[in-house]
Amino acid sequence: MSVIDFHLHLFARPFFDALAAQSPQPGSVEEKLARASAKAGFELPTPDLAAHVARWSAEFERHQVEHACAFASVPEEIAALAEAAVLARGKITPFAVVNPLVEGVAERVGGLLATKGFRGVLLFPALHGYSIDDARCAPLLAVLNAERAIAYVHCGLLVVKLRDLLGLPRSADPRRANPLDLIPVANANPDARFVIPHFGAGFFRETLLAGAQCSNVFVDTSSSNSWIATQPATLTLRDVFERTLGVFGAQRVLFGTDSNTFPRGWRDDRLHEQREILVSLGVSTAERELVFAGNARRLLAAR
Repeated sequence: MSVIDFHLHLFARPFFDALAAQSPQPGSVEEKLARASAKAGFELPTPDLAAHVARWSAEFERHQVEHACAFASVPEEIAALAEAAVLARGKITPFAVVNPLVEGVAERVGGLLATKGFRGVLLFPALHGYSIDDARCAPLLAVLNAERAIAYVHCGLLVVKLRDLLGLPRSADPRRANPLDLIPVANANPDARFVIPHFGAGFFRETLLAGAQCSNVFVDTSSSNSWIATQPATLTLRDVFERTLGVFGAQRVLFGTDSNTFPRGWRDDRLHEQREILVSLGVSTAERELVFAGNARRLLAAR
């Protein structure tokens, strides 16, 4: 069965350098990153972008991953991701993290979509201090709608481990990351496609409601989904899949891993776990193909 990972963080070196530069901890950028990587057990990527992309490409080959959607996770990483997509020779589709409140962002995104091979954006309302239905987001949303582009809208809990390791404050406000806020936005921009990652990362019921109301809202299955522990009722990941499929159908569920650093590399354990769950639920081979590759292929090709 084909596999397209719809949620992967390439984490090229500019991502680490940008966050370390904001850190209040003593020492140089290199010293801060050395302490953080030693503490968490991840490897800092080489500044050699070609070598970093080659390492990811080898992972895709080893695990038979057909394609991956990868994010520039900070603005400083966007240029590197554009170059990485070229170096990957068709294996990576890039997405850029943007703040809709920044002046000129709609024009810059339009340029990325038109000339740099980007297919959409990653939005963090909780981190950047806005709600997705804020009128100030309208210019960006209009560009995405006109280009039939994709917006990942991160909802619910948001923890960036590297930020914690570098002593950066947890400033995300999840009150601004409710999937219900996406309903009027999705209805007003019917040609754009909106993806709620991690089943809503704690706002699971609200994600189901958004999916029930809007046919252009999708959900991705990425991450450890540890948010399940926050739910008032006891849930398993199997329960989450069953309810999600009941609302979204197999046609609007997108497989993702949230893979990000080495030495762990690509998270094949998440693929195996989710495949087993879908088989246990009696999901047909054709529908599993949609979840693990077909839906992604369709969204990436739509223009």
